Amino acid sequence: MQINYSDTELIQFFKDPLRKQAAFKMLLERYSRKVYWQVRRIVIDHDDADDVVQNTFIKVWEKLADFREDSQLYTWLYRVATNEALAFLQKKKANLNVSMETLQEQLSETLVAGAYFDGDRLALLLQQAVLQLPEKQRLVFNMKYFDGLKYEEMEAVLGTSVGALKASYHIAVKKVEAIIKQHLNQ
Repeated sequence: MQINYSDTELIQFFKDPLRKQAAFKMLLERYSRKVYWQVRRIVIDHDDADDVVQNTFIKVWEKLADFREDSQLYTWLYRVATNEALAFLQKKKANLNVSMETLQEQLSETLVAGAYFDGDRLALLLQQAVLQLPEKQRLVFNMKYFDGLKYEEMEAVLGTSVGALKASYHIAVKKVEAIIKQHLNQ
């Protein structure tokens, strides 16, 4: 029988040297899948997502004892993972010496060719449309549409006001709809 501890209890257990590893294992079991899919929607490639998730949880291991609990644990994890994914894309862009637009095109090609993509045409169109959004709109769209985060949670992750997030999401939805309609009418 497994006891379902609260996030607050997990954090307290993590601070106890005798319970640290067990607490971290429970945290991984609870959040690794969610973090993976959040990162995967940003970096697209499965192997890259695995690397970023690993880096994310290394940072979590190093910093969790200092977590102040100003926000929910998942919101903090989301912020760490998002920052890791964005840093990864910036490093990839710099290593390839390409613009963000070129990198987005490469990510779109990776999406189409990826062995891990098993969606239908409309799902592929949705993912390609989302990749065409500016970075901030893409993050907001992914957080709201795919992860179902509330605007207040996104505010804690992105440091942007709720009003601005609502506007970004509304604009992103309109752009995604227009891109999908354009492709369907071709």
